[in-house]
Amino acid sequence: MKIYRRIRTWILVLILIALTATVSLIMKNSQNNSVQEDWRVQTERSLQVQKENLKNDAGMPKSLKEKIERDIKVAEYRLQNDIAPTSGMWSNVLTMANMIQLVTIFTVVIAADIVAGEFAGGTIKLLLIRPASRSKILLSKYISTILFSLFLLATLFVSAFVLGGILYGFSGATAAHLFADSNLVIHESSMLLHALNTYGLKCVELIMIVTLAFMISTVFRSSSFAIGMSLMTMFLGAGVSMFLMRYDWGKYWLFMNTDLTMYLEGQPMMKGMTMGFSIAVLVVYFLIFNVLSWTIFNKRDVAA
Repeated sequence: MKIYRRIRTWILVLILIALTATVSLIMKNSQNNSVQEDWRVQTERSLQVQKENLKNDAGMPKSLKEKIERDIKVAEYRLQNDIAPTSGMWSNVLTMANMIQLVTIFTVVIAADIVAGEFAGGTIKLLLIRPASRSKILLSKYISTILFSLFLLATLFVSAFVLGGILYGFSGATAAHLFADSNLVIHESSMLLHALNTYGLKCVELIMIVTLAFMISTVFRSSSFAIGMSLMTMFLGAGVSMFLMRYDWGKYWLFMNTDLTMYLEGQPMMKGMTMGFSIAVLVVYFLIFNVLSWTIFNKRDVAA
């Protein structure tokens, strides 16, 4: 009730929908202004450039070389089997997946305030005198925060899908998604399944960042500190990951494992990393964040 009865919440939802519509229209307008040519011509040209880059691979990182090899394999498969690249509606949906970071920011604002705000306003005492236990109160707030993040995620997906269909038509709804694994074997699946997997796996980082913000809010009782620390960690996480890739122990860094979409196409950030390994690392961080939240909240002297 405290989340959905506030005008701030619905302003965030409207901003998300408005930005999705704006980006979709900009993409559509740029495509209309560009010179359209047959996808086969574009693919053959791109294939030639990629092969030239592969020949001149001096100093090229191994990961980039492997990516080019996979792209070449997919392009050749498309030409051989007359399968056009993904465009239109699904391209719009997958592009909007990058806005999950915006969903994370919006949810962090809620997560940072949902506990710290009770302490700042003095209403925490009114909650604790009720028959519900402290653990139940904190759990209800955490679940409410996670459900709100999933609500925003669903809003983003549906908005991108509907706008993509309106702008490009729904005829491509049954399009196929192609990708090559680490052994250069081509796999084919539906674009709907690929889009759902992309959004589903990207929400892992969303949940981890929200859990971190919730923990900081609970431990330090400061909304602004929780928001600042969570967003700083999120924005610096990728940069730190690139630095730690040179060390074997870097694979245990939280943000080295949050983007599980890398396993959809067999492209782990470091050699030896697997989906199971990343999930195990995330579970450990998840448990640490929640144990800190519940332990400190249950033992804190609120009357002091």
